Amino acid sequence: MKNPTEDNFVVEYTWQELYTLTKHWKSDIQFYKEDIKFLRRLINKYFIWVTKKENIEKVTKIENRLHQLTQKCDGLIKNIDKHLEHLSNLINDPFKYDSQTFKVEHAKFDNNIADFIKIFREHKKETFAITEYIVDDEKLMRHLES
Repeated sequence: MKNPTEDNFVVEYTWQELYTLTKHWKSDIQFYKEDIKFLRRLINKYFIWVTKKENIEKVTKIENRLHQLTQKCDGLIKNIDKHLEHLSNLINDPFKYDSQTFKVEHAKFDNNIADFIKIFREHKKETFAITEYIVDDEKLMRHLES
């Protein structure tokens, strides 16, 4: 299979290769969705110990972003399923859709997934940083109160 970062890579793929690539996308997005669930559980686990208003606001902001990412995952999975259906139809009947238009749409889809992954990584990094800060800050607060 060709490297997806090559120029015009979609034009060179067969329908079967695009189908396989799309199945990989779906698997990756499902993995990211599970990762988001983990991050949300992490946040919820420590949220009960948060006492400072500033920290509560930070946690709420992160939770909202993770919720939005979950919704994006759900939307991507839904779109991937439709895409897989179209690819399956193209494999079975190559004249059913305009192949060039479909390949352009596939390339846009590839970009959307890459954008999602970039956003996910930024949010994950921020979630860990804020969680670490809040845990340390709240521990210090309890220590000072003792």
